[in-house]
Amino acid sequence: MAGRFDQILESDAVVVGSGIAGLSAALDLAPLQVTVLTKGALGEGSTGYAQGGIAAAVAKDDAPGMHAADTLAVGGGINDPDAVELLTVSAAERVARLTGLGVSFDEGPDGSFDLGREGGHGRRRVLHAGGDATGSELRRALTSSVKAASRIEVLDQTFVADLVIDGGRVVGVTARRDGRRLLVVAPAVVVATGGIGRLYTNTTNPPELTGDGLAMAARAGAVLADLEFVQFHPTALATGRDPMSLLTEALRGEGAVLRDDRGERFMVGVHPDAELAPRDVVARAVWRHMASGRRVYLDGIDALGDDFQKRFPTVFELCVRDGVDPRREMVPVAPAAHFHMGGVATGLDGRTSLPGLWAAGEVARTGVHGANRLASNSLLEGSVFGHRAAESIKGLPPTRVSVVEAKAAAVDPGPAPDSQHDIVEALRELMWDRVGLVRTREGLAGALEEMGKLGDKLAQRPSEAMNMLTVARLVARSALIRTESRGAHFRSDHPTSDRAWSQSIEVTA
Repeated sequence: MAGRFDQILESDAVVVGSGIAGLSAALDLAPLQVTVLTKGALGEGSTGYAQGGIAAAVAKDDAPGMHAADTLAVGGGINDPDAVELLTVSAAERVARLTGLGVSFDEGPDGSFDLGREGGHGRRRVLHAGGDATGSELRRALTSSVKAASRIEVLDQTFVADLVIDGGRVVGVTARRDGRRLLVVAPAVVVATGGIGRLYTNTTNPPELTGDGLAMAARAGAVLADLEFVQFHPTALATGRDPMSLLTEALRGEGAVLRDDRGERFMVGVHPDAELAPRDVVARAVWRHMASGRRVYLDGIDALGDDFQKRFPTVFELCVRDGVDPRREMVPVAPAAHFHMGGVATGLDGRTSLPGLWAAGEVARTGVHGANRLASNSLLEGSVFGHRAAESIKGLPPTRVSVVEAKAAAVDPGPAPDSQHDIVEALRELMWDRVGLVRTREGLAGALEEMGKLGDKLAQRPSEAMNMLTVARLVARSALIRTESRGAHFRSDHPTSDRAWSQSIEVTA
Protein backbone atom coordinates (compact mmCIF):
# COMPACT_ATOMS: atom_id res chain seq x y z
CA MET A 1 0.00 0.00 0.00
CA ALA A 2 1.46 3.37 -1.00
CA GLY A 3 2.11 5.76 1.87
CA ARG A 4 1.38 9.46 1.99
CA PHE A 5 4.46 11.68 1.72
CA ASP A 6 4.74 15.38 2.42
CA GLN A 7 7.75 15.68 0.11
CA ILE A 8 9.29 13.56 -2.63
CA LEU A 9 12.88 14.23 -3.71
CA GLU A 10 14.94 12.78 -6.53
CA SER A 11 18.71 12.37 -6.55
CA ASP A 12 21.49 10.52 -8.36
CA ALA A 13 22.60 8.98 -5.07
CA VAL A 14 21.56 8.99 -1.42
CA VAL A 15 24.07 8.80 1.42
CA VAL A 16 22.68 7.94 4.86
CA GLY A 17 25.06 9.15 7.56
CA SER A 18 27.59 11.95 7.87
CA GLY A 19 30.72 10.49 9.44
CA ILE A 20 33.98 9.97 7.58
CA ALA A 21 32.58 7.13 5.44
CA GLY A 22 29.42 8.93 4.39
CA LEU A 23 31.04 12.28 3.71
CA SER A 24 33.97 10.67 1.86
CA ALA A 25 31.44 8.92 -0.36
CA ALA A 26 29.43 12.09 -0.91
CA LEU A 27 32.48 14.16 -1.83
CA ASP A 28 33.90 11.50 -4.14
CA LEU A 29 30.58 11.00 -5.96
CA ALA A 30 31.24 14.17 -8.00
CA PRO A 31 29.80 15.13 -10.43
CA LEU A 32 26.61 13.28 -9.42
CA GLN A 33 23.89 15.04 -7.46
CA VAL A 34 23.94 13.64 -3.93
CA THR A 35 21.48 13.86 -1.04
CA VAL A 36 23.00 13.30 2.41
CA LEU A 37 20.55 12.37 5.17
CA THR A 38 21.80 12.47 8.74
CA LYS A 39 19.96 11.84 12.00
CA GLY A 40 21.56 14.70 13.92
CA ALA A 41 23.59 17.69 12.84
CA LEU A 42 25.96 17.31 9.90
CA GLY A 43 29.08 15.47 11.06
CA GLU A 44 27.64 14.13 14.32
CA GLY A 45 28.48 10.54 15.20
CA SER A 46 31.56 8.54 16.07
CA THR A 47 34.02 10.27 13.73
CA GLY A 48 34.16 13.43 15.82
CA TYR A 49 34.80 11.37 18.96
CA ALA A 50 37.91 9.69 17.56
CA GLN A 51 40.98 10.53 19.60
CA GLY A 52 43.49 7.94 18.45
CA GLY A 53 44.06 8.80 14.80
CA ILE A 54 44.24 7.22 11.37
CA ALA A 55 46.71 4.45 10.57
CA ALA A 56 48.84 4.63 7.43
CA ALA A 57 52.26 3.25 6.49
CA VAL A 58 53.85 6.57 5.53
CA ALA A 59 57.11 6.38 7.51
CA LYS A 60 60.41 5.42 5.86
CA ASP A 61 60.75 2.33 8.07
CA ASP A 62 57.20 1.16 7.31
CA ALA A 63 55.32 -0.39 4.38
CA PRO A 64 51.72 -1.33 3.54
CA GLY A 65 52.67 -5.00 3.81
CA MET A 66 53.78 -4.49 7.41
CA HIS A 67 50.56 -2.65 8.20
CA ALA A 68 48.62 -5.51 6.60
CA ALA A 69 50.52 -8.10 8.64
CA ASP A 70 49.64 -6.32 11.89
CA THR A 71 45.99 -6.04 10.83
CA LEU A 72 45.82 -9.76 10.07
CA ALA A 73 47.61 -10.72 13.28
CA VAL A 74 44.99 -8.96 15.38
CA GLY A 75 42.02 -10.08 13.27
CA GLY A 76 41.75 -13.63 14.56
CA GLY A 77 42.20 -15.41 11.25
CA ILE A 78 38.96 -14.40 9.54
CA ASN A 79 40.00 -11.16 7.83
CA ASP A 80 39.67 -10.99 4.06
CA PRO A 81 43.33 -10.66 2.95
CA ASP A 82 42.31 -8.86 -0.25
CA ALA A 83 40.36 -6.26 1.73
CA VAL A 84 43.28 -5.81 4.13
CA GLU A 85 45.69 -5.33 1.24
CA LEU A 86 43.38 -2.80 -0.38
CA LEU A 87 43.03 -0.90 2.89
CA THR A 88 46.73 -0.66 3.62
CA VAL A 89 47.87 0.05 0.06
CA SER A 90 45.26 2.82 -0.24
CA ALA A 91 46.16 4.47 3.07
CA ALA A 92 48.75 6.99 1.86
CA GLU A 93 46.51 8.10 -0.99
CA ARG A 94 43.56 8.66 1.37
CA VAL A 95 45.75 10.61 3.78
CA ALA A 96 46.73 12.83 0.85
CA ARG A 97 43.06 13.24 -0.06
CA LEU A 98 42.18 14.26 3.50
CA THR A 99 45.09 16.68 3.60
CA GLY A 100 43.83 18.16 0.34
CA LEU A 101 40.43 18.69 1.96
CA GLY A 102 42.10 20.74 4.67
CA VAL A 103 42.83 18.20 7.42
CA SER A 104 45.85 19.42 9.39
CA PHE A 105 47.73 16.41 10.75
CA ASP A 106 50.35 16.97 13.44
CA GLU A 107 53.92 17.32 12.18
CA GLY A 108 57.33 16.99 13.79
CA PRO A 109 60.12 19.60 13.72
CA ASP A 110 61.31 18.35 10.31
CA GLY A 111 57.88 18.76 8.73
CA SER A 112 57.12 15.04 8.50
CA PHE A 113 54.05 13.50 10.12
CA ASP A 114 54.33 13.10 13.89
CA LEU A 115 53.39 9.42 14.10
CA GLY A 116 52.16 7.57 17.18
CA ARG A 117 52.13 3.88 18.00
CA GLU A 118 49.15 2.00 19.37
CA GLY A 119 48.42 -1.55 20.47
CA GLY A 120 49.02 -4.22 17.82
CA HIS A 121 51.11 -1.95 15.57
CA GLY A 122 54.73 -2.91 14.97
CA ARG A 123 55.64 0.62 13.89
CA ARG A 124 54.72 4.20 14.62
CA ARG A 125 52.12 4.74 11.90
CA VAL A 126 49.17 6.55 13.49
CA LEU A 127 48.60 10.11 12.27
CA HIS A 128 47.01 12.54 14.70
CA ALA A 129 45.61 16.04 14.61
CA GLY A 130 45.64 18.35 17.60
CA GLY A 131 47.25 15.64 19.70
CA ASP A 132 44.12 13.64 20.49
CA ALA A 133 41.56 15.66 18.52
CA THR A 134 41.86 13.81 15.20
CA GLY A 135 38.16 13.08 14.85
CA SER A 136 37.22 16.68 15.54
CA GLU A 137 39.63 17.91 12.88
CA LEU A 138 38.36 15.38 10.34
CA ARG A 139 34.78 16.37 11.03
CA ARG A 140 35.63 20.07 10.60
CA ALA A 141 37.37 19.58 7.26
CA LEU A 142 34.85 17.13 5.82
CA THR A 143 31.74 19.07 6.83
CA SER A 144 33.27 22.29 5.52
CA SER A 145 33.98 20.64 2.17
CA VAL A 146 30.47 19.21 1.95
CA LYS A 147 28.87 22.56 2.75
CA ALA A 148 30.92 24.13 -0.04
CA ALA A 149 29.84 21.49 -2.62
CA SER A 150 26.90 22.84 -4.62
CA ARG A 151 25.86 19.39 -5.86
CA ILE A 152 25.45 17.96 -2.33
CA GLU A 153 22.16 18.60 -0.52
CA VAL A 154 22.19 17.89 3.21
CA LEU A 155 19.05 17.08 5.18
CA ASP A 156 20.03 17.06 8.84
CA GLN A 157 17.85 16.16 11.84
CA THR A 158 16.36 13.50 9.57
CA PHE A 159 15.52 9.97 10.72
CA VAL A 160 15.72 7.51 7.84
CA ALA A 161 13.02 4.93 8.50
CA ASP A 162 13.58 2.28 5.83
CA LEU A 163 14.92 1.37 2.44
CA VAL A 164 12.51 1.31 -0.49
CA ILE A 165 12.60 -1.95 -2.44
CA ASP A 166 11.08 -2.26 -5.90
CA GLY A 167 11.52 -5.44 -7.89
CA GLY A 168 14.29 -6.66 -5.61
CA ARG A 169 16.29 -3.44 -6.00
CA VAL A 170 16.86 -0.58 -3.57
CA VAL A 171 15.44 2.59 -5.15
CA GLY A 172 15.48 5.06 -2.28
CA VAL A 173 14.61 5.65 1.37
CA THR A 174 11.74 6.89 3.48
CA ALA A 175 12.39 9.34 6.29
CA ARG A 176 10.88 11.70 8.87
CA ARG A 177 11.99 15.31 9.33
CA ASP A 178 10.31 17.94 11.48
CA GLY A 179 7.12 15.88 11.51
CA ARG A 180 7.13 15.60 7.71
CA ARG A 181 7.23 12.29 5.85
CA LEU A 182 9.82 12.15 3.08
CA LEU A 183 10.51 9.86 0.15
CA VAL A 184 13.93 10.24 -1.46
CA VAL A 185 14.23 8.36 -4.75
CA ALA A 186 17.62 7.37 -6.18
CA PRO A 187 19.19 4.46 -8.10
CA ALA A 188 22.01 4.18 -5.53
CA VAL A 189 21.87 4.29 -1.73
CA VAL A 190 24.98 4.27 0.48
CA VAL A 191 24.35 3.32 4.10
CA ALA A 192 27.05 4.81 6.34
CA THR A 193 25.25 5.04 9.66
CA GLY A 194 28.04 3.86 11.98
CA GLY A 195 27.94 1.27 14.71
CA ILE A 196 25.77 -0.15 17.47
CA GLY A 197 27.34 1.11 20.70
CA ARG A 198 24.08 2.42 22.15
CA LEU A 199 22.94 -1.18 22.54
CA TYR A 200 25.18 -1.44 25.63
CA THR A 201 24.92 0.23 29.03
CA ASN A 202 28.64 1.03 28.95
CA THR A 203 29.66 2.63 25.66
CA THR A 204 31.96 5.30 24.29
CA ASN A 205 29.66 5.84 21.30
CA PRO A 206 27.37 8.88 21.00
CA PRO A 207 23.61 8.35 21.48
CA GLU A 208 22.98 8.35 17.71
CA LEU A 209 24.69 4.95 17.28
CA THR A 210 21.59 2.76 17.50
CA GLY A 211 22.26 0.40 14.59
CA ASP A 212 19.75 2.05 12.25
CA GLY A 213 21.47 1.26 8.96
CA LEU A 214 22.17 -2.33 9.96
CA ALA A 215 18.54 -2.82 10.99
CA MET A 216 17.24 -1.30 7.75
CA ALA A 217 19.48 -3.53 5.66
CA ALA A 218 18.40 -6.56 7.69
CA ARG A 219 14.70 -5.82 7.19
CA ALA A 220 15.33 -5.46 3.45
CA GLY A 221 16.94 -8.92 3.34
CA ALA A 222 20.62 -7.99 2.94
CA VAL A 223 23.29 -10.51 3.92
CA LEU A 224 25.01 -9.62 7.21
CA ALA A 225 28.22 -11.07 8.62
CA ASP A 226 30.46 -11.19 11.72
CA LEU A 227 27.78 -9.64 13.93
CA GLU A 228 29.07 -11.39 17.05
CA PHE A 229 32.32 -9.43 17.02
CA VAL A 230 31.85 -6.34 19.18
CA GLN A 231 35.00 -4.59 20.35
CA PHE A 232 35.09 -3.24 23.89
CA HIS A 233 37.59 -0.49 24.57
CA PRO A 234 39.49 -1.27 27.77
CA THR A 235 39.89 2.30 29.01
CA ALA A 236 36.76 4.42 29.19
CA LEU A 237 36.57 7.09 31.89
CA ALA A 238 34.55 5.52 34.71
CA THR A 239 32.92 8.56 36.28
CA GLY A 240 29.25 7.74 35.68
CA ARG A 241 28.67 9.52 32.36
CA ASP A 242 26.62 8.07 29.51
CA PRO A 243 28.21 7.79 27.05
CA MET A 244 31.53 7.20 28.76
CA SER A 245 34.46 9.32 27.67
CA LEU A 246 37.12 7.45 25.71
CA LEU A 247 40.69 7.47 26.99
CA THR A 248 42.64 6.88 23.81
CA GLU A 249 44.89 3.87 23.41
CA ALA A 250 47.64 6.32 22.47
CA LEU A 251 48.03 7.00 26.19
CA ARG A 252 49.22 3.44 26.69
CA GLY A 253 51.31 3.78 23.55
CA GLU A 254 53.13 6.64 25.26
CA GLY A 255 53.75 4.66 28.44
CA ALA A 256 50.63 4.96 30.62
CA VAL A 257 49.96 1.72 32.50
CA LEU A 258 47.00 -0.03 34.09
CA ARG A 259 46.97 -0.53 37.85
CA ASP A 260 44.41 -1.78 40.32
CA ASP A 261 43.52 -0.19 43.64
CA ARG A 262 46.49 -1.98 45.24
CA GLY A 263 48.87 -0.35 42.75
CA GLU A 264 49.53 -3.66 40.93
CA ARG A 265 50.28 -3.64 37.18
CA PHE A 266 48.17 -6.70 36.47
CA MET A 267 48.59 -6.71 32.64
CA VAL A 268 52.26 -7.73 32.97
CA GLY A 269 51.17 -11.23 33.94
CA VAL A 270 48.43 -11.46 31.30
CA HIS A 271 50.23 -10.83 27.98
CA PRO A 272 53.84 -10.29 26.81
CA ASP A 273 52.86 -6.87 25.44
CA ALA A 274 51.16 -5.93 28.73
CA GLU A 275 49.08 -2.75 28.19
CA LEU A 276 49.80 -2.81 24.45
CA ALA A 277 48.22 -6.24 23.95
CA PRO A 278 45.27 -6.41 21.52
CA ARG A 279 42.23 -4.56 22.80
CA ASP A 280 40.12 -7.65 23.44
CA VAL A 281 42.83 -9.12 25.69
CA VAL A 282 43.20 -5.91 27.68
CA ALA A 283 39.44 -5.31 27.92
CA ARG A 284 38.71 -8.80 29.26
CA ALA A 285 41.58 -8.55 31.73
CA VAL A 286 40.17 -5.29 33.06
CA TRP A 287 36.66 -6.80 33.16
CA ARG A 288 37.85 -9.86 35.09
CA HIS A 289 39.80 -7.72 37.52
CA MET A 290 36.74 -5.60 38.20
CA ALA A 291 34.54 -8.69 38.49
CA SER A 292 36.85 -9.92 41.25
CA GLY A 293 36.14 -6.77 43.24
CA ARG A 294 39.08 -4.60 42.26
CA ARG A 295 38.95 -1.08 40.87
CA VAL A 296 41.11 -0.31 37.83
CA TYR A 297 42.99 2.87 36.95
CA LEU A 298 45.10 4.24 34.13
CA ASP A 299 48.32 5.68 35.47
CA GLY A 300 50.08 8.27 33.29
CA ILE A 301 51.77 10.14 36.10
CA ASP A 302 55.32 8.95 35.43
CA ALA A 303 55.00 8.55 31.65
CA LEU A 304 53.36 11.90 30.92
CA GLY A 305 53.17 13.98 34.07
CA ASP A 306 53.13 17.71 33.36
CA ASP A 307 53.18 17.02 29.60
CA PHE A 308 49.75 15.38 29.79
CA GLN A 309 47.78 18.54 29.05
CA LYS A 310 49.93 19.46 26.06
CA ARG A 311 50.09 16.02 24.48
CA PHE A 312 46.52 14.88 25.17
CA PRO A 313 44.45 18.04 25.59
CA THR A 314 41.10 16.38 24.87
CA VAL A 315 41.61 13.61 27.42
CA PHE A 316 42.95 16.11 29.94
CA GLU A 317 39.83 18.27 29.65
CA LEU A 318 37.54 15.23 29.93
CA CYS A 319 39.30 14.10 33.10
CA VAL A 320 39.39 17.54 34.72
CA ARG A 321 35.71 18.04 33.89
CA ASP A 322 34.99 15.00 36.06
CA GLY A 323 37.29 16.03 38.88
CA VAL A 324 40.41 14.03 38.04
CA ASP A 325 43.85 15.56 37.38
CA PRO A 326 45.71 12.92 35.31
CA ARG A 327 49.03 14.71 35.85
CA ARG A 328 48.87 13.97 39.56
CA GLU A 329 46.50 11.04 40.06
CA MET A 330 45.42 7.81 38.44
CA VAL A 331 42.28 7.88 36.31
CA PRO A 332 39.42 5.40 37.00
CA VAL A 333 38.61 3.29 33.94
CA ALA A 334 36.30 0.48 32.83
CA PRO A 335 35.63 -1.34 29.52
CA ALA A 336 32.94 -0.02 27.21
CA ALA A 337 31.40 -1.03 23.88
CA HIS A 338 33.38 0.83 21.25
CA PHE A 339 33.34 -0.65 17.74
CA HIS A 340 31.43 -3.26 15.74
CA MET A 341 33.51 -5.39 13.37
CA GLY A 342 30.39 -6.96 11.88
CA GLY A 343 27.78 -5.41 9.65
CA VAL A 344 26.25 -5.47 6.19
CA ALA A 345 28.42 -7.77 4.09
CA THR A 346 30.08 -5.97 1.18
CA GLY A 347 32.59 -6.60 -1.55
CA LEU A 348 35.70 -4.51 -2.12
CA ASP A 349 33.61 -1.87 -3.89
CA GLY A 350 31.09 -1.49 -1.08
CA ARG A 351 28.30 -3.36 -2.87
CA THR A 352 25.96 -5.36 -0.68
CA SER A 353 23.88 -8.39 -1.66
CA LEU A 354 21.00 -6.07 -2.60
CA PRO A 355 21.20 -4.31 -5.98
CA GLY A 356 21.21 -0.55 -5.50
CA LEU A 357 22.61 -0.69 -1.96
CA TRP A 358 26.18 0.04 -0.86
CA ALA A 359 27.55 0.19 2.68
CA ALA A 360 30.68 1.86 4.07
CA GLY A 361 32.27 2.50 7.44
CA GLU A 362 31.37 0.79 10.68
CA VAL A 363 27.95 -0.37 9.46
CA ALA A 364 29.68 -2.47 6.79
CA ARG A 365 31.54 -5.74 7.10
CA THR A 366 34.26 -5.30 4.51
CA GLY A 367 36.44 -8.12 5.82
CA VAL A 368 39.16 -5.72 6.93
CA HIS A 369 38.83 -6.21 10.68
CA GLY A 370 38.03 -9.90 11.03
CA ALA A 371 37.32 -10.80 14.65
CA ASN A 372 39.12 -7.80 16.14
CA ARG A 373 39.92 -4.33 14.79
CA LEU A 374 43.48 -3.05 14.82
CA ALA A 375 43.68 0.33 16.53
CA SER A 376 43.12 3.37 14.27
CA ASN A 377 42.05 1.30 11.26
CA SER A 378 38.44 2.46 11.54
CA LEU A 379 38.83 6.02 10.24
CA LEU A 380 41.00 4.64 7.45
CA GLU A 381 38.37 2.04 6.55
CA GLY A 382 35.68 4.73 6.38
CA SER A 383 37.76 6.87 4.05
CA VAL A 384 38.92 4.02 1.79
CA PHE A 385 35.59 2.24 1.40
CA GLY A 386 33.50 5.41 1.25
CA HIS A 387 35.66 6.30 -1.75
CA ARG A 388 35.37 2.78 -3.20
CA ALA A 389 31.57 2.88 -2.97
CA ALA A 390 31.53 6.25 -4.74
CA GLU A 391 33.75 4.99 -7.55
CA SER A 392 31.58 1.88 -7.93
CA ILE A 393 28.41 3.96 -8.26
CA LYS A 394 29.98 6.35 -10.76
CA GLY A 395 31.05 3.36 -12.85
CA LEU A 396 27.48 2.23 -13.41
CA PRO A 397 25.48 3.13 -16.53
CA PRO A 398 23.24 6.16 -15.94
CA THR A 399 19.99 4.94 -14.37
CA ARG A 400 16.74 6.65 -13.47
CA VAL A 401 14.15 5.39 -11.04
CA SER A 402 10.45 5.82 -11.64
CA VAL A 403 9.07 8.04 -8.90
CA VAL A 404 5.61 6.57 -9.40
CA GLU A 405 6.88 3.01 -8.94
CA ALA A 406 9.07 3.97 -5.98
CA LYS A 407 6.14 5.68 -4.29
CA ALA A 408 3.99 2.62 -4.84
CA ALA A 409 6.66 0.38 -3.32
CA ALA A 410 7.42 2.62 -0.32
CA VAL A 411 5.95 2.06 3.11
CA ASP A 412 4.68 5.08 5.01
CA PRO A 413 7.34 5.90 7.67
CA GLY A 414 4.57 6.86 10.07
CA PRO A 415 4.68 9.44 12.84
CA ALA A 416 7.67 9.65 15.16
CA PRO A 417 7.15 7.18 18.04
CA ASP A 418 7.89 8.04 21.66
CA SER A 419 11.36 7.27 22.99
CA GLN A 420 10.28 3.97 24.60
CA HIS A 421 12.95 4.71 27.20
CA ASP A 422 12.14 1.86 29.62
CA ILE A 423 12.42 -0.77 26.88
CA VAL A 424 15.66 0.73 25.55
CA GLU A 425 17.32 0.80 28.97
CA ALA A 426 16.23 -2.76 29.75
CA LEU A 427 17.70 -3.88 26.42
CA ARG A 428 20.99 -2.09 27.06
CA GLU A 429 21.38 -3.74 30.45
CA LEU A 430 20.52 -7.13 28.96
CA MET A 431 23.14 -6.73 26.22
CA TRP A 432 25.83 -5.66 28.70
CA ASP A 433 25.12 -8.49 31.11
CA ARG A 434 24.68 -11.39 28.66
CA VAL A 435 26.01 -10.34 25.23
CA GLY A 436 29.02 -8.39 26.47
CA LEU A 437 32.69 -9.15 27.03
CA VAL A 438 32.13 -12.72 28.31
CA ARG A 439 29.31 -14.87 26.94
CA THR A 440 27.76 -18.29 27.58
CA ARG A 441 25.17 -20.43 25.82
CA GLU A 442 22.82 -20.08 28.77
CA GLY A 443 23.23 -16.32 28.93
CA LEU A 444 22.75 -15.82 25.19
CA ALA A 445 19.70 -18.08 25.01
CA GLY A 446 18.19 -16.27 27.98
CA ALA A 447 18.93 -12.92 26.39
CA LEU A 448 17.08 -13.91 23.23
CA GLU A 449 14.09 -15.03 25.31
CA GLU A 450 14.04 -11.71 27.17
CA MET A 451 14.34 -9.81 23.88
CA GLY A 452 11.23 -11.59 22.69
CA LYS A 453 9.34 -10.26 25.70
CA LEU A 454 10.63 -6.74 25.08
CA GLY A 455 9.53 -7.03 21.47
CA ASP A 456 5.97 -7.78 22.59
CA LYS A 457 5.94 -4.40 24.37
CA LEU A 458 7.54 -2.46 21.54
CA ALA A 459 5.56 -0.28 19.15
CA GLN A 460 6.08 -1.90 15.75
CA ARG A 461 7.00 1.11 13.64
CA PRO A 462 10.39 2.34 12.46
CA SER A 463 12.19 3.81 15.45
CA GLU A 464 15.53 3.73 17.21
CA ALA A 465 14.11 1.30 19.75
CA MET A 466 12.90 -1.11 17.06
CA ASN A 467 16.26 -0.88 15.29
CA MET A 468 18.14 -1.55 18.52
CA LEU A 469 16.05 -4.64 19.27
CA THR A 470 16.43 -5.94 15.70
CA VAL A 471 20.20 -5.65 15.86
CA ALA A 472 20.46 -6.97 19.43
CA ARG A 473 18.67 -10.17 18.41
CA LEU A 474 20.99 -10.63 15.43
CA VAL A 475 24.14 -10.09 17.51
CA ALA A 476 22.97 -12.48 20.23
CA ARG A 477 21.93 -15.08 17.66
CA SER A 478 25.31 -14.92 15.92
CA ALA A 479 27.15 -15.15 19.24
CA LEU A 480 25.11 -18.23 20.13
CA ILE A 481 25.96 -19.89 16.81
CA ARG A 482 29.75 -19.37 17.17
CA THR A 483 30.68 -22.03 19.73
CA GLU A 484 34.27 -20.92 20.21
CA SER A 485 36.26 -17.89 21.34
CA ARG A 486 37.94 -15.73 18.72
CA GLY A 487 39.05 -12.10 18.79
CA ALA A 488 36.45 -9.91 20.47
CA HIS A 489 33.97 -12.80 20.82
CA PHE A 490 34.60 -14.76 24.02
CA ARG A 491 32.54 -17.73 25.17
CA SER A 492 33.55 -18.90 28.63
CA ASP A 493 31.86 -22.25 27.86
CA HIS A 494 34.02 -22.53 24.71
CA PRO A 495 37.15 -20.58 25.75
CA THR A 496 39.46 -21.60 22.89
CA SER A 497 39.45 -21.07 19.15
CA ASP A 498 38.28 -23.89 16.91
CA ARG A 499 39.66 -24.25 13.39
CA ALA A 500 36.22 -25.38 12.24
CA TRP A 501 35.00 -21.81 12.91
CA SER A 502 37.77 -20.02 11.01
CA GLN A 503 35.33 -18.28 8.67
CA SER A 504 32.66 -15.62 8.87
CA ILE A 505 29.08 -16.41 9.87
CA GLU A 506 26.63 -14.87 7.43
CA VAL A 507 23.02 -14.32 8.51
CA THR A 508 19.84 -12.67 7.31
CA ALA A 509 17.03 -11.34 9.45
